[in-house]
Amino acid sequence: MTKLPLGITPRGLSREQAAEYCGCDSVAAFDDWVRRGIVPRAMRGTTRWDRKAIDRALDRHSGLLSDPERSFEEWAAAHAS
Repeated sequence: MTKLPLGITPRGLSREQAAEYCGCDSVAAFDDWVRRGIVPRAMRGTTRWDRKAIDRALDRHSGLLSDPERSFEEWAAAHAS
């Protein structure tokens, strides 16, 4: 397995890594966030979460995104399986 250089966070995160990245206390809590639409599902055809998609979803959920930017719901609809 290849190791990334120190300080580089992988973009494709496992469920456990995504849960930790989001600050969830457990994978079950992260799964609840996914079910509730707070964060997106795994990338289509994978069991990996896109770190940037998580950031965007959390930015939108916390009110950090401005109105002209495409909403997470629009992004998710365009990428639905």
